[in-house]
Amino acid sequence: MKDKELSRRTFIRNTSLVATGTIAGILSAQDDDMNNPTGQSEAKKIVNYNPKMSYRRLGKTGLMISEVSLGGHWKNRNGGRYWDTFANDEVPEDVARNRTEIVSACIDAGINYLDITTAAECLAYGAALKERREKMIVGADDHMLGPRNPNNRTVKALTHNIDECLRRLRTDYLDIWRVQADMSGKNTDDEVGVMIETFQKARKAGKARHLGISSHSRPWLQHVIETFPEVEMLIFPCTAKTKEKSKPPRKENVEEVNAGHGSDVVQSIFQSVREKDVGVVTIKPFFGGTLFKAAAKFPVMGVGSKDENDLARLTLQCILTNEAVTATIPGLTTIYEVENAALASYTRLHSMTPADREWLVCRTDDGWSSLPAEYTWLRDWEVI
Repeated sequence: MKDKELSRRTFIRNTSLVATGTIAGILSAQDDDMNNPTGQSEAKKIVNYNPKMSYRRLGKTGLMISEVSLGGHWKNRNGGRYWDTFANDEVPEDVARNRTEIVSACIDAGINYLDITTAAECLAYGAALKERREKMIVGADDHMLGPRNPNNRTVKALTHNIDECLRRLRTDYLDIWRVQADMSGKNTDDEVGVMIETFQKARKAGKARHLGISSHSRPWLQHVIETFPEVEMLIFPCTAKTKEKSKPPRKENVEEVNAGHGSDVVQSIFQSVREKDVGVVTIKPFFGGTLFKAAAKFPVMGVGSKDENDLARLTLQCILTNEAVTATIPGLTTIYEVENAALASYTRLHSMTPADREWLVCRTDDGWSSLPAEYTWLRDWEVI
């Protein structure tokens, strides 16, 4: 679909259910002036600038990214949450068309950061970004080629990882190499050193501009940013249930044991990223999609239910009340999902009614209490 056609699309709903509150008591909403530059010169520096979208500085990278951005995942043909590989590295025609339409909708909406984690995503978004690579800030890594696998924990192997991402994306550079570390935090300091050495060589060669790291282990990530100033941004889970450890910390508020990484488990990771000027991009806003009741397979048809669109939008607004979060990156399968996600930012600074908040608490708690076995680990990210 052409950009000018997308720009004429109206958002699927203009409901009054808007929020800056949080069900977890994370933090009060940021002032609009803290997120959106007011001068024309500042706006011109932001990729895909849209005055309705709020933008936040991604820590020491200095990049200004949309507070609602694009996660690389989308529904696959089996109803799963992501595509891993394509046979012969060939993108199916309907997939290429869908991702092109989604990227066009994101550009039109002011969304300017794309986060990629699989070979199939590199291929599909490479096709979607053809002749408009500069329209999106891209962070990428291939989880199959990264240091989650002990065999890939060398400079040579990780350089191959970057090169394969570039080849499949059909680009010469990554804005961010957002390396996917071991999800349980089992990478050693020496292995983090290998990641940094790989990045430094890639940056010197013009292949990568900034370094980020993702993991599902909070103590390990906190240790990494407290030990390695070269790391500029983190990617970790954050949901509407996530709340920051109290300030000052109380004994009853410390719900996590020190996993042996030497980090200050009493201190919130949000406090650490503020002190170290590290950007934060958060994943799993919808519990890996399990927050929603409706099952869907690619290609997904229709606009979705009002109930679930409201739930998605309010959840994103809830997460963004924490000013330490730079952006949240939902996976978006349809244009309607893009529009609804963007609306979460457009309307975030309005007030949430008590009825809205009560409804969101009820829906979120229901999903939280019935997390499937593969997502029970998200409970480690409730009080951080």
